[in-house]
Amino acid sequence: MDDMDHRILSVLHACGADPRVASAARGLSLAGEHGALWLAAGLTGAAVDGARRGAWLRGTALVAGAHLGSMGVKRVVRRARPAHVRPRMRTAGRHSFPSSHATSATAAAVAFGALGAPALAPLAAAMCLSRLVVGVHFPTDVAAGAALGALTARAGARWMSGGGRD
Repeated sequence: MDDMDHRILSVLHACGADPRVASAARGLSLAGEHGALWLAAGLTGAAVDGARRGAWLRGTALVAGAHLGSMGVKRVVRRARPAHVRPRMRTAGRHSFPSSHATSATAAAVAFGALGAPALAPLAAAMCLSRLVVGVHFPTDVAAGAALGALTARAGARWMSGGGRD
């Protein structure tokens, strides 16, 4: 599995040889730092969709919770970041598994998609790929982060929609 992880990362990292691709990947990665893009999207949804403000805020809380959960897993697993490719940007932490960017992006795509914002799914997928292009995660880090984000959002779906208030 490690060999496949290394090979897939090497191929996707090579896509960043094009400066436009590298710049876009770095921009996405920076926007997703600490879930900022997704938290802003949720708060924007709450501001413009007054009828479902509570659902948007609960969805935003799910995204934040998923992100915090991924940070906790990182502290337990402590997997080192890839060393066989040169990273195209700095990271906030030195641990790789799971990708917190993938976790928050996927949680947002699932939670906010349920509120009628399906356009976030392709952006979330691009965010996940950006972490490979910039060379700071293995594909299994991203897959695990995406799974954690999706599971968190699905687990909180009833609460998010207001059904779990009682």
